[in-house]
Amino acid sequence: MRRTKIIATLGPATDKPDILEKLINAGVDVFRLNYSHQTHEHHENRMKEIRRLSSKHKHAVAIIADLQGPKIRIENFKNGEIELVEGENFKIDTTLSKNDGDQSRVGTSYKKLPDDIKVKDTLMIDDGRIVLNVLSKNKNVIDCKVITGGTLSNGKGINIQGGGLSAKSITEKDIEDMQHAAKIKVDYIAISFPRNGSDIKKARKMMKDCNCNAHVIAKIERADALINIDEIIEESDAIMIARGDLGVEIGDAALPPIQKSLIKKARQMDRVAITATQMMESMIENKIPTRAEVFDVANAVIDGTDAVMLSGETSIGNYPDEAVKSMSRICEEAEKQRSVRVSDHRTNLSFDNIPMAIAMSSMYSANHIGAKAICSLTETGGTCLWMSRISSGIPIFAFTRHTSTRRRVALFRGVFPMKFDITHTDPLEANKQMIDQLTEQKIVEKGDFVIITKGDLRGERGASNNMKIIQVGQALEHTL
Repeated sequence: MRRTKIIATLGPATDKPDILEKLINAGVDVFRLNYSHQTHEHHENRMKEIRRLSSKHKHAVAIIADLQGPKIRIENFKNGEIELVEGENFKIDTTLSKNDGDQSRVGTSYKKLPDDIKVKDTLMIDDGRIVLNVLSKNKNVIDCKVITGGTLSNGKGINIQGGGLSAKSITEKDIEDMQHAAKIKVDYIAISFPRNGSDIKKARKMMKDCNCNAHVIAKIERADALINIDEIIEESDAIMIARGDLGVEIGDAALPPIQKSLIKKARQMDRVAITATQMMESMIENKIPTRAEVFDVANAVIDGTDAVMLSGETSIGNYPDEAVKSMSRICEEAEKQRSVRVSDHRTNLSFDNIPMAIAMSSMYSANHIGAKAICSLTETGGTCLWMSRISSGIPIFAFTRHTSTRRRVALFRGVFPMKFDITHTDPLEANKQMIDQLTEQKIVEKGDFVIITKGDLRGERGASNNMKIIQVGQALEHTL
């Protein structure tokens, strides 16, 4: 069973007949709605179809609403594009009309850009394909020298090398999109360009104000965010390593060690880690990935990422289901490595509470008794999250009556949602029913050890205080 989760971005390619169903059957665990594109109505229709197919195939699928964040871009050119030549001068003029860009200057959607930059700063445009050096500025115009030229077309993004943009993380458009995401009941909301923990706190307050109960993903895409990374992770439920903008701001060479450290830190702080951007981008056009892309996905899995994300590969690509199948194969193979299945995580640390102690004890026992599966009766998925922070090859099954919890845990590495209502079941009978479910699905067989965690107070949040070891086929009253 593949433990690493796969996120697929929706787009024109997934709107084609039967593609969504093919993606679910190929193994997608989470779908991403990109609120930078399409209308609310379009997102809502996609959402309804996902929920219908999820129910049809009895496969819990989570949905992320990815907010656009501040739009820091150049405006448009009269002729659609220009050719910049190295050594020439070029201006970014905040007073220029939206469609009046020419060979000498262009406008910008972010009117405070001159306030955020300094002379000698380096501006990276279009993911760093165009590089400008700031020669001088006033309150409206930035004079630059072209360091790296090429074709520059309408609406490309602007970054400052090393960071420093002060635009608010949550815009008016984001608030409207957040309200819509709350209405259609998404499972996660991704916040773009947060700089510190306060940005995430503000986002949570805004979500609360619009009755949004989704969990929060912080997209790490600014150099500034790395300075405040601990507080950002602390305030979030998950982080997304958005390697496009982040790579532009810190430089491509710095990305690999940063990615490794962010995944490690997120797991240590009991948060989910998502690795995103250009993971298998060649599959937008091709049926197979490049070897470099295979290594990229595999390395993220070996580093411990909870999920890997497909963007253009599924949203606009020619072979969206093939991209998912390829990514799934790579994840499964990488998970066979011993380093991915063994952990000494927290063996020398004290636990903060009883459910955490149960979770850690269960993983230790499972790894040492050779358990075939772990069953966690859960209300919120919290115990499953703690368990999933331990590197192991043993699947964790989240048995829960709550649809929202089943969707939430769909993002956790190594956790598989199962529908089960403990509140109307005798505790001893519940053990048998869970084992029977796993046996029917050929996950366990007679003689296998299974570990069960649950709380004495059935249906109570945060009440896991009980661990039981069962050998399949033995009478339950004689189990360890």
